[in-house]
Amino acid sequence: MDPVLLAKLTGRLGDAATVEKLCALLSEVYSEFLPDIFKSETGLDITVAYVGCRSGYKNDLIADLDTNVTLVDATLRNWSQNITFACDNSFVIALMENLLGAAPDTIEQPAERLLSVIELDLAVMVFEKIANVFRSAVNAPGGFEPSIEAPHALESRAKPSEENPDEFAAAINMSIALSGITSEFSLIVPQAPLLKTQISAPKAKSQSAKSTEWTEQLTEQVHRSHVTLDAKIRLQDLTLRTISKLAAGDVIPFHDTGDVRVEVSANNKELYVCEFGRSGDNYTVRVKDTIGSDDELIRHLMN
Repeated sequence: MDPVLLAKLTGRLGDAATVEKLCALLSEVYSEFLPDIFKSETGLDITVAYVGCRSGYKNDLIADLDTNVTLVDATLRNWSQNITFACDNSFVIALMENLLGAAPDTIEQPAERLLSVIELDLAVMVFEKIANVFRSAVNAPGGFEPSIEAPHALESRAKPSEENPDEFAAAINMSIALSGITSEFSLIVPQAPLLKTQISAPKAKSQSAKSTEWTEQLTEQVHRSHVTLDAKIRLQDLTLRTISKLAAGDVIPFHDTGDVRVEVSANNKELYVCEFGRSGDNYTVRVKDTIGSDDELIRHLMN
């Protein structure tokens, strides 16, 4: 029997109108409640809007996503073991800049790139919020918490196993805007459980005080990150003729005659003014002054 016809007869593939209606209802829940969650927990204003939905085999829907996305696979007990959430990297990058204290009017459209290790940690928190809204909307029996796996880039996603048959799914696509940066996130969910679900908005709850969880976790990760430092010492000016004749063993004097000034930088950002010295058999630099505030340095290094 034709697999599409069989899927329709067994409740694993719905007609276009039914699937569209369910996806639109689900998007309404996100449009109403996800901004409230972000506002309550981060103090940031986001807007969420429905872009549309697509129907097809789940693996094909994932393959058709933009390449500049990060994904997580998720399960929701008593609903489905085969859910995938996707989010544009640009949203996570813009969110990172906001949480690090950048002024909204200074945040520009991020370049397309993979997320850093720290940004992947932040992406986990983003996906947790998306998953929790989904759980509330579908109201699976038992009220179990969704479980999400580690986030990964689309290009590093494992190829589908030929032994496991693909299933029909719906991709619900929504825009998400923050500080003038508009991105998208998607829910790719199997149609079999979706067609049996009555989408319902969660009961409104009074907003709690602004949570420090995001900032605390981000700050901890930043402080544990390794940064490569570069030290630059100015040498005496030499003519091109002299430089062209330098050979192994020749010596070039430092420019300074007293304490030798060293400029230490990371990611092309000057961090410290130091002086050159020695400690035993090792050459060293001693910090004499800092360049810029702590917040400015951290924001630069994270970018």
